Amino acid sequence: MNKTPSATRPLAVITGASNGIGYQLALQLAQHGYDLVATGRSDKIFQAAEDFRRHGVDVVPVQADLSNYEEVERFWKESTALGRPIAVAVINAGIGIGGAPFWDTDLDEEMNLIEVNVTSVVHIAKRVVTHMQANQSGRILFTSSISATQPTPYETVYGPSRAFVFSFAESLREELKTEGVSVTALLPGATDSDFHARAGMGNTDIGRMKKNDRVLVAKQGFEAMMKGRDHVVGGDWATKRAGFFNRFLTETYKAARQGKAAKP
Repeated sequence: MNKTPSATRPLAVITGASNGIGYQLALQLAQHGYDLVATGRSDKIFQAAEDFRRHGVDVVPVQADLSNYEEVERFWKESTALGRPIAVAVINAGIGIGGAPFWDTDLDEEMNLIEVNVTSVVHIAKRVVTHMQANQSGRILFTSSISATQPTPYETVYGPSRAFVFSFAESLREELKTEGVSVTALLPGATDSDFHARAGMGNTDIGRMKKNDRVLVAKQGFEAMMKGRDHVVGGDWATKRAGFFNRFLTETYKAARQGKAAKP
């Protein structure tokens, strides 16, 4: 348990911290002595905060719907209300929609996905980057996906949203490399969370396949961020191999392969 006084502990903010990879990333931060401002969409964030506090750190839980502009602003106000520099920002929150062709999916759900996976990422990043650039210090981790490296039929809006995050992180990294701020992207493969079930993909090959350990994926992301790496593919050796070969395979081949795995 970390017993360093809160006045001298570094502060981290994290979105999507109530479950899955985000929960494990928040645990990594707590275990390494970071106080947290952590947000989640459901009231699970309050129980998660109790788990994080067991590691001897202070936690401010914020239940917020990041698809709403004012809720993002409220989260940021909670983050800065402590009057402390933010050492780490983990911009992790994201949702998925899949398991059906584009013409059968719900437009409102897809617009909501864009609000969470793209719009809120830019919104939060604007606040974080402005804060860290002024301090000339900080680390940012964006959770993208290995889906960012390939077309994603039957997840036709989700994949491009993750490709945006990856490209956005790479662009910010270049801009900030002389400003004392590092930017890292985490690209997890299929992971043992409830993500695919919630995305409507439980009856697909992807939904049924063996998943990567979320603890391992979070550890890899945390370590890559602390080393200042550009990006890391999160998961086992097979996942990393797939991420590597996606650089060289044609988009039509990857689209057909992914379509077979994701088609219900």
